[in-house]
Amino acid sequence: MAFVRTQVYLAPEQHNFLKEEAKRQGVSIAELLRRILDSYVQQNRPKEDFARIVALGRSGLSDVSEKHDEYLAKALSHEHVR
Repeated sequence: MAFVRTQVYLAPEQHNFLKEEAKRQGVSIAELLRRILDSYVQQNRPKEDFARIVALGRSGLSDVSEKHDEYLAKALSHEHVR
């Protein structure tokens, strides 16, 4: 994966926290920031792109092609309850 270099200004407290946390995890500050950003992006990515889940796994159910709307609605209703 290619990276794009960027520069940010942090408050001293933020920098100290990142430095200590990166050391604790045994990674660079840059890697820690990428992990934090990956987590943020994953949590805030629009959820409307349901087509991406097609064929990602096996449910073990034999009627998925017939009841896929029902199963998807059930899964989405659980997601919104949290």
